[in-house]
Amino acid sequence: MGYKLIIMLIVIWLNLIAVTLMCNAAARPNFLLIISDDLRTALGRYGDVNAHTPNIDALAKDSIVFTEAFAQICPVDVPTMPNQTLPDIEILQQARKFIREHKEDSNPFFLAVGFQKPHIPLKYPERYLKYHPIEKFEIPKPYLWPKNVSNVAYNPWTDLRWRKDVAKLRLKFPWDKIPERFGKLIIQSYYAAVSYVDNMIGKLIHQLRASRIRENTIIILTSDHGWALGEHATWSKYSNFDVAVHVPLIISIPALTFDNDYAKSVDDMKMSETGNETNSKHMIDIKELNVSTDRYRGSSSKQRICQVTDAIVELVDIFPTIADLAGIPIPICQVNNTGHQSRSRNAFTYQEEPTDPCSEGISLVPLIKDTLKCQSVSWKKAAFSQYPRPGIQPTLHPNSDKPHLREIKIMGYTLKTNNYRYTAWVPFAHETCKPNWDIIIAEELYDHRTDRRESFNIAFLPKMISTKKYLRSLLRNGWRNALPTY
Repeated sequence: MGYKLIIMLIVIWLNLIAVTLMCNAAARPNFLLIISDDLRTALGRYGDVNAHTPNIDALAKDSIVFTEAFAQICPVDVPTMPNQTLPDIEILQQARKFIREHKEDSNPFFLAVGFQKPHIPLKYPERYLKYHPIEKFEIPKPYLWPKNVSNVAYNPWTDLRWRKDVAKLRLKFPWDKIPERFGKLIIQSYYAAVSYVDNMIGKLIHQLRASRIRENTIIILTSDHGWALGEHATWSKYSNFDVAVHVPLIISIPALTFDNDYAKSVDDMKMSETGNETNSKHMIDIKELNVSTDRYRGSSSKQRICQVTDAIVELVDIFPTIADLAGIPIPICQVNNTGHQSRSRNAFTYQEEPTDPCSEGISLVPLIKDTLKCQSVSWKKAAFSQYPRPGIQPTLHPNSDKPHLREIKIMGYTLKTNNYRYTAWVPFAHETCKPNWDIIIAEELYDHRTDRRESFNIAFLPKMISTKKYLRSLLRNGWRNALPTY
């Protein structure tokens, strides 16, 4: 599952800086990273009228909310954790136990909690259905696969087809659609599962408060990727559509996104208990913001404006943000002497890790500070994502939703700018893990100003030639050329 990969990567990197963290423990906050598997932006704070997520919405009031956050890929072959995956209730119990046991520690902790829901199977306590009567849900219209979109972009939701209840529908692979009545039940259960996760997240945050360490704990809430609920007559993930790669991202930082007593302890701390100097340049400093604390108790409209940003961000930005907040900024990966990037963002390239950690993302701390000051900021030009296919047509063998590396023949690369999503499907050599940009198998272009659901592919319109050329160049040149120039 995707959240395990993200947790694994972040924990590995944080282990590299753990010694430094311990040396400056007195001045460092705790970190709680919460990742909910398959969670799209089906949250009240994101404007979803069907959502019932009071706990996440309450967290968002003390946070920065990123409305345009994107995953880079949905992992297709991630090893399972030892002893398999714990049910979410057991995950919650273990996380709460960890918090209780570490509330008196002099050293800060980093705790990553991955909830499986709303990942299928959509199982949850029945009481959560009361928030989601079936009458309030509708299948997205048009409930059709777009005529001018190549079949290579289609994901036949094989993980759903293999479920017993869906298998009983006897749908012909790959184009038979789930009946709308049954589809509404899937949507209802998805939202109920999200409400179930919301309740567990509320209990987890309550444990921080009960242990009296909430005011010293940075909370980051996100997902590994989104999930389609009937858009384009598709379900699940395994695609480059916005519903599959658009994720929630909420970051709550003591003394920065909400007022608390931790501000004084951070501001006054000059030396750690070990006597080592702290890196004050990158510490949280409420005075630097020059924002009145009345913002937290005053106008709700101003709070909404100054704690929400539509700047484009990516999941790869989470690691350098955590490191920056811990006082240990991580450099961007450099280009080596051969002209190649020292770290390729291609998710299917396996290289020996360099000695010193670097990042293909950037710290979000400058963006957060400017947002809190109600200042506009120029940020990334685009977010990059990708997904593989074994061929142009959807297949069961090989599974076009989850191909193995040796089966990948086509890679779909996509970018999201402020106004557009552009996707190019190109040949991919699995032996070298390199794409062939000289051949474009298929293209998609969606204008998000008028078509956020991505129902109309305008890649073939003559008036879009220059726009498409620019976006294709930006996509091919990669993430480094889309970074902000601050």
